[in-house]
Amino acid sequence: MMYREVEVIEMRVQCVMCDKIETIEDETLVAKRLRNRPIHTYMCNECSERIEKRTKERIATGNFKLYESKKTEEDW
Repeated sequence: MMYREVEVIEMRVQCVMCDKIETIEDETLVAKRLRNRPIHTYMCNECSERIEKRTKERIATGNFKLYESKKTEEDW
């Protein structure tokens, strides 16, 4: 059985928080979202984890309110 080498194409992205430039695989879901929808932004793992940690700390204080959009049910 013969195997073909698959070329891995990478995409360069820049974090919106720290301006760090990273490369991600072109076939990932994140890369596809960035290509197809310019409004989507990239955030590196370090910044994402930092924001997640601090958000959990604020939620634990009890003073944090998460305002979610009101869901409307449609009758079909």
